[in-house]
Amino acid sequence: CQMALLVTPFTVLVGWWYGVQMTLNFHAFQLAVLYFAVFLVTTILGTGRCEREGTNTLIGKTNWFQGYILLVTYFVLGLIYFFEEA
Repeated sequence: CQMALLVTPFTVLVGWWYGVQMTLNFHAFQLAVLYFAVFLVTTILGTGRCEREGTNTLIGKTNWFQGYILLVTYFVLGLIYFFEEA
């Protein structure tokens, strides 16, 4: 929600200030990364463990491997964007 309400409009305004065109026209790869990120985080947070035995509530606790998956995904996507042609 912060990205949609604050960061993206702020980036457009900063682009106007510096005279650089900053549009909200995302290409297919950027949209695919966005959908993948939402899917990955939703899946990891949705596979939480029960806090007490006998309860069915998911509290969103994760383990070290799920955090490692998020870090590796972030690193790989950062490398892809670094080497992506404009």
